[in-house]
Amino acid sequence: MNKLIILLVIVGGLLLLNSVYVVQEPEQVIITQFGKPVGEPVMTPGLNFKLPFIQKVHRFEKRFLEWDGDPNQLPTKDKRFIWVNNYARWRITDPLLYFQRLRDERGAQTRLDDILDGETRNAIAKYDLVEVVRTTNREPMATEVDAEDEVTLDDIESGRNQIRLEILSKSQARTADLGIEILDVEFKRINYVAEVQQKVYERMVSERQRIADRFRSEGQGQAFRIRGEKDRELLRIRSEAYKKAQEIKGNADAEATNIYAAAYNRSADSRSFFEFLQTMEAYKTTLDKESYLVLSTDSDFYRFLIRDGF
Repeated sequence: MNKLIILLVIVGGLLLLNSVYVVQEPEQVIITQFGKPVGEPVMTPGLNFKLPFIQKVHRFEKRFLEWDGDPNQLPTKDKRFIWVNNYARWRITDPLLYFQRLRDERGAQTRLDDILDGETRNAIAKYDLVEVVRTTNREPMATEVDAEDEVTLDDIESGRNQIRLEILSKSQARTADLGIEILDVEFKRINYVAEVQQKVYERMVSERQRIADRFRSEGQGQAFRIRGEKDRELLRIRSEAYKKAQEIKGNADAEATNIYAAAYNRSADSRSFFEFLQTMEAYKTTLDKESYLVLSTDSDFYRFLIRDGF
């Protein structure tokens, strides 16, 4: 009897555990019986009941889900091949329809691959490359403006953001009957294929080099102008300095002449002493051990030599 009670308790516990399920906040649930949906989807969190063993719980996310595409090589309208890599965010809006059409997230991701990749290919093929890589008709930067030309940027009509919205709109229309909603589509990366990329880099380098040469030429012109101004200023300063020096020397010579004249006009003794000093200075500059002189006996030069015992 005790064994039967224990067995009944165990069976009852298993039945209870299998008939109760909890729906979490980020979940939405549908119940299937023998593989077919039963009743309405359970969207509210809390404790719920089902038939044990017969019915099965299928849980789906309420939160936003991620779709991350693979890079694809796509042609533009002007026959330029580019690598395009994009991503999207989506959510399950009707879990019952989602289960009937896609079964699970793996099936949804596969279907999104077909829809988003296809719409991206169709959209890129309708526009030129400049429309895909540009967003607006912005004003060119100073480094993008030529000295001869006004601008170097082509005008666009749609732009990358408009292409993105077109992909989003058409993808949403194709997923409306799948129980899911695509919330947003964004370009992750747009790049040239390898054979075109090198040419683009060479063009960019050439353009930057041309601008650098222009700046370098302007800088050299400024340098020559500054050097010319410096040379003119230096010449002016030297000229003024020379003029000032000559004025000072002239004033000094005039002062010295006045002093000599004043000394000469004094008494005979003072004049004789002055003449003596002047002659001594002349001796220092004209005579040495190897000098020979032919002098008149009545010259002052000879007179001082005799007086001093030469």
